[in-house]
Amino acid sequence: MGKNKGMMVAGIEDGRAVEGIFLVKEMNRGETRVGKPFLRLTLMDKSGEIGGPVWDEAEALAPICQSGLFVRINGQGENYRGALQLRINRVSAVAESEIDLADFMPSGDFDRRQLEEELAALIASIFNPHLNRLLTAIFQDDERFRQQFTTAPAAKTMHHAYLGGLLEHTVAVTRLAAAVCRLYPAIDRDLLLAGALLHDLGKTEELTYAGYPFGYSDRGRLVGHLVIGAETIREKAAAIPDFPPELVAQLQHLVLSHHGRHEFGAPTLPMMQEAFILHFLDDLDAKVNYFARLSGRAEEPGYQWSEYQRNLERFLYLRGAAETESPPPSPTESNDYGLDPAGPAGARPPMPPQPRRKTKPAQTPAPPDQGPDSPPDPADQQTSDARQKSLWG
Repeated sequence: MGKNKGMMVAGIEDGRAVEGIFLVKEMNRGETRVGKPFLRLTLMDKSGEIGGPVWDEAEALAPICQSGLFVRINGQGENYRGALQLRINRVSAVAESEIDLADFMPSGDFDRRQLEEELAALIASIFNPHLNRLLTAIFQDDERFRQQFTTAPAAKTMHHAYLGGLLEHTVAVTRLAAAVCRLYPAIDRDLLLAGALLHDLGKTEELTYAGYPFGYSDRGRLVGHLVIGAETIREKAAAIPDFPPELVAQLQHLVLSHHGRHEFGAPTLPMMQEAFILHFLDDLDAKVNYFARLSGRAEEPGYQWSEYQRNLERFLYLRGAAETESPPPSPTESNDYGLDPAGPAGARPPMPPQPRRKTKPAQTPAPPDQGPDSPPDPADQQTSDARQKSLWG
């Protein structure tokens, strides 16, 4: 932690004095009943986020409280209508030299090097020589892309929305794909795993993540990660001698259709069994990550109701616990995929049972749009399928 950071959001308690630097996630203007302007800030660091009003000198302080800026806050934690917030006494601008971005950028609870090793093991497990060469060219030979891919989040806010999230999500979806292939031998394992590894590669260009909050690049908004990914596959495959055109089309189909429906932003619908499977596995991992982040915020063990989740349009019945189980060890530790690079694809042995390990939940910012204990007015809700997928994609 930077020497000037001060208190973390996770350390704020009712009645406790607060002095520290925070990132302004959001600023909203308002007026009191007598017409006096005030600001409502949402402040964050890598441990979480918290809101609070600025009652005095709102107009003068607004320029330094814009979203994406850093401010030093003096105040106190307080319980307001059953929720913890900040009573902000003073706000001041912060020099760039005082900022250590590592204190503010959300990150997941994983070993990035271990995930990179698992990514390499997954690529090595693909025996189709064309697909293996393509994946090697993208993920291992292109150092610039490799750096982007292992750093980028998987989404702006909803799931895996932290540095390294794209790597974590991609490896998780490909793990699921490998497991499904063991249950259904008719699946083209190499094609499905290649599609899982490539399905979100366009997010390295779609999202902006040099600072926080994460956002969208111009190309990301205008073209989108599905089309960016499909174009990248075509360009990289064109540089590989004798790469089969039909295999390019199949890979592009998996990438372009993995959102599942036109109203979810998919240019084409899944028309291959591998495309259907990829769509469901992608959605599964996104939702499990969302549940895990909400459960990690629960103060009590056992099942309990969440606040109303606008993005899912429902309450969720979550299991809160002081400790949660982590995924199985990676194949670099357990020979998870039974790799035998010299052997044929059909000779892979089954995965052995994996031990479970205990770990504390990651301290990442909570999923956004947490509502009150009762649903909001339906007139205020955006409930279209297109909005849902724009959040979850």
